Amino acid sequence: MADKIPRQKMPQQDPAKRIHNFNEVPLGYDENTAVLEASRCLQCRRPTCVEGCPVNINIPGFIKALKEGNPLEAFAVIKQTNSLPAVCGRVCPQEDQCEKLCVLAKKGEPVAIGNLERYVADFEREKEHYAFQKVKAEKGKKVAIIGSGPAGLTAAGDLARMGYSVTVFEALHKAGGVLVYGIPEFRLPKDIVQYEVDALKAMGVTIELSRVIGTAETVNDLLSSGFDAVFVATGAGLPLFLDIPGENLQGVYSANEYLTRSNLMKAYRFPEYDTPIVKGDRVAVVGGGNVAMDSARTALRLGSKEVYIIYRRSKKEMPARIEEVERAEEEGIIFKLLTNPVRFIGDEKGRIKAVECIQMELGEPDASGRRSPIPVKGSEFIIDIDVAIIAIGNGPNPLIPKTTPGLDTTKRGNIVADPQTMKTSKRGVFAGGDIVTGAATVIQAMGAGKKAAKAIDEYLSTGVW
Repeated sequence: MADKIPRQKMPQQDPAKRIHNFNEVPLGYDENTAVLEASRCLQCRRPTCVEGCPVNINIPGFIKALKEGNPLEAFAVIKQTNSLPAVCGRVCPQEDQCEKLCVLAKKGEPVAIGNLERYVADFEREKEHYAFQKVKAEKGKKVAIIGSGPAGLTAAGDLARMGYSVTVFEALHKAGGVLVYGIPEFRLPKDIVQYEVDALKAMGVTIELSRVIGTAETVNDLLSSGFDAVFVATGAGLPLFLDIPGENLQGVYSANEYLTRSNLMKAYRFPEYDTPIVKGDRVAVVGGGNVAMDSARTALRLGSKEVYIIYRRSKKEMPARIEEVERAEEEGIIFKLLTNPVRFIGDEKGRIKAVECIQMELGEPDASGRRSPIPVKGSEFIIDIDVAIIAIGNGPNPLIPKTTPGLDTTKRGNIVADPQTMKTSKRGVFAGGDIVTGAATVIQAMGAGKKAAKAIDEYLSTGVW
């Protein structure tokens, strides 16, 4: 009968209201809805959904506990393998991972695994603050983690549970990495990220903020000062640009800068927070991923009247999550598909006033498997804008590779690491997440953090490199 129950929708803010605030858009399940959705799970003998989860959450196990009315027990099941459940329940691309492999998806809609994970994590945060007690650093060995994004925080949690003394070094004044500077409040509230960080601190993990490793202190300094191993999880923080004329005009932002100003530095609460940002009536966001959607929806909430997504392929090829594209459409974002900028046009004061674009058509698939965009000759046209935001991806943060002798990197500057153990070319140094793979999803970075924690434990237990 489970497959006869329809998938339960999560209520969300009305689009007409939410474009005027930064509050979270989905509102979460209530208890009855969560239990009803949990009852759809078939408890498969071979749970293929688990195979689709990069951190191997016991999905049938936590859903069974929830169905039986034990959300805290469900939380405990998730926490066995996932240090950031409230985060994953909100930003993981479940439709391409666990839910994609749900048996119900073959004939209808899969179990809403992400929504249930979110409900369970929110229940624990609201009802049973810090349900997990402090763990002991009983192994007498110290591990340094550079970067407090999803890979770093996941490794920290796993290593703390294994009995290691863990210190996380974060360059910014807030922990969370891309979770706090890159993802807007309306998609991932920052108090939720802080709660996950505080939960790690309650387990005994030390978080050192405003500590930039790679300048006054290096990886070698950490190894010589008593740390037995180092995990580099510094992410992809180097924005990529289009390399077209006019890109240095006033009003042209990288998505990194634009979102950091708004998310981490609270520009949307100016002048309460002293962070300026150019708002503009007409904004063009270049790109088709989640960062592009976040930038466009942020611009709308900052007061812009017309916001364009300019993407060189069709909607089918967009890398953004389907639900984020749908929400952007609901909010009135204008999609200029099969369109590519060729130059930005400025006024006499050096401020951007327009972007010249060209129509594109799709050719054969490229190395990524998506069809290659090809310019259509003579199809150029101009869109008047006040602000442009470039959201076409990020390169690896170069600081650690440049200041760590013996650390091999790729031509693009990513650290070379074994995909299973995260071992680098330098003894005692591991690396994972976007600094190794390039920009990927939160849950993929968390998977790398788990692999690194396991390999660090093996290395420190055996001494074998």
